[in-house]
Amino acid sequence: MTTSTRGAAKTPAVLVLEDGRVFRGRAYGAVGATFGEAVFSTGMTGYQETLTDPSYHRQVVVMTAPHVGNTGVNDEDMESKKIWVSGYVVRDPARVPSSWRSKRTLDEELDAQGVVGISGIDTRALTRHLRERGAMRVGIFSGDAVSDEATMLAEVRKAPEMTGADLSAEVATKEAYVVPAIGEKKFTVAAVDLGIKGMTPHRMAERGIEVHVLPATASVEDVYAVGPDGVFFSNGPGDPATADHPVSVMQAVLERGTPLFGICFGNQILGRALGFGTYKLKYGHRGINQPVQDRTTGKVEVTAHNHGFAVDAPTDKVSDTPFGRAEVSHVCLNDNVVEGLQLLDKPAFSVQYHPEAAAGPHDAAYLFDRFVSLMEGQRA
Repeated sequence: MTTSTRGAAKTPAVLVLEDGRVFRGRAYGAVGATFGEAVFSTGMTGYQETLTDPSYHRQVVVMTAPHVGNTGVNDEDMESKKIWVSGYVVRDPARVPSSWRSKRTLDEELDAQGVVGISGIDTRALTRHLRERGAMRVGIFSGDAVSDEATMLAEVRKAPEMTGADLSAEVATKEAYVVPAIGEKKFTVAAVDLGIKGMTPHRMAERGIEVHVLPATASVEDVYAVGPDGVFFSNGPGDPATADHPVSVMQAVLERGTPLFGICFGNQILGRALGFGTYKLKYGHRGINQPVQDRTTGKVEVTAHNHGFAVDAPTDKVSDTPFGRAEVSHVCLNDNVVEGLQLLDKPAFSVQYHPEAAAGPHDAAYLFDRFVSLMEGQRA
């Protein structure tokens, strides 16, 4: 429930967590009520890419950086066609954007797209609360949606949980489309859209790849109808335990031995395809400053993340799978969470983070080159 109301900054707003904690502030963006899973993002920049990342579908994002909106909103940095977050929480919104690229304020963009937010609360205290107690359901209420705390809390507790949520088909393209190669075409890739970010096919196109982006419901026959040299599985929202269809499609790709690359949700799909389980992290990894070690080279990368689930695979040994030997190729140095997988007997690998780096560091851009090398090797 949202109501587009300018001048919302003067309207009281209330944030209510499912464990009963309450924060009071001012409306930011649209006025009304919204619900989702409360998560925090540690990025100090790139808020426009965060807002338009389909992986944030049905999540209320808390920004840990205190000052948000200072570069406004432009028409070039969108990662998809709309804002996907269900709610937005900031401490100190910029009053006037300061960027020559800005077309409108962040407040105006949130309002225009019906995204209910709240500002003026202690986001540091809220982040510490989520770190200690874990990601949980939350509601933001402003304007006429504000009522007594018991009523608002009851509404929050009626909202669906992220565990068990099957969301990729809700954010993926409904029709296939093609991103042409930039310059000479070298390869064709079938990309299964589970919530793909726009920069991902662009990074492949930069390397001479023609990318056929397919709906999340694409069949094995749809994938191979484009004559792919490689197959890609994208990032996306929801619980990987529900993704039985993408898992079955990936297993068919693995059986054929086609070079395969997965990012984020695609990493979890590969984990499941190989027979590993998945589990929900306490509060997830989100932001553009997460340290990950590539165990195949020993290098440490600063990486961009957005995931609340992870693969449960052994990090201390090579595992036998139905598709040959597999190992954990990347780990998060903060908590040893699995951040990448690779097969040793077939041309397939994946990472849990975002090498397209929109926004974020470019340390992991080499992974697209690694995918190209797999396709070159297969062709040779």
